[in-house]
Amino acid sequence: MRRIILGALAALLLIVAGCGGAPAPPSPAGTVTSSASAEQVVAEETDRVAEPASIEIPKIGAVSTVVSLGLNPDETVQVPPVEQPMQAGWYQHGPRPGEIGPAVVLGHVDGGGKPGIFHRLRELAPGDEVVVTRQDGGVAVFVVRLVERVAKTEFPTEKVYGETDAAELRLITCGGSFDPAAKSYRDNVIVYATLAE
Repeated sequence: MRRIILGALAALLLIVAGCGGAPAPPSPAGTVTSSASAEQVVAEETDRVAEPASIEIPKIGAVSTVVSLGLNPDETVQVPPVEQPMQAGWYQHGPRPGEIGPAVVLGHVDGGGKPGIFHRLRELAPGDEVVVTRQDGGVAVFVVRLVERVAKTEFPTEKVYGETDAAELRLITCGGSFDPAAKSYRDNVIVYATLAE
């Protein structure tokens, strides 16, 4: 099952024309089959950290509210509207920032001839901070450990979406040269960050 999900993630990333995205892992709630499992689902939801409200990356002057993103009808991951290039979005079917696992935030490199929220994402370096404020007012500070640019055809699905032992964050946008025929950038810029102690 995990292999199928990761394969779908890789395939969907290739056809997103915006700034990269990913399909959702299975719903954390799962399928409710009894009253006991329903109670367990409620308890698990209550224990979760709050959803993200905003993101700030001091080094590059990026500040945005965070909207929730799901899947399009064609099973590609939604991206923030290209007409609003300064809007960041969190993939709501994955971990929330601060939960164990890789939370994913997407943003455009540009849109409508204007710079996007992640226009300067490639400038980040290990040690830089990413601050996520949650809807309950809590704050999660992540420290960048790796920044890479990869061809969309070679997207490192397991590295980005694979299980982790810590609360991690992935920031994804487009990068590299623009392909006029495909109306898309050829690469993705990916930032890997870990929740600060």
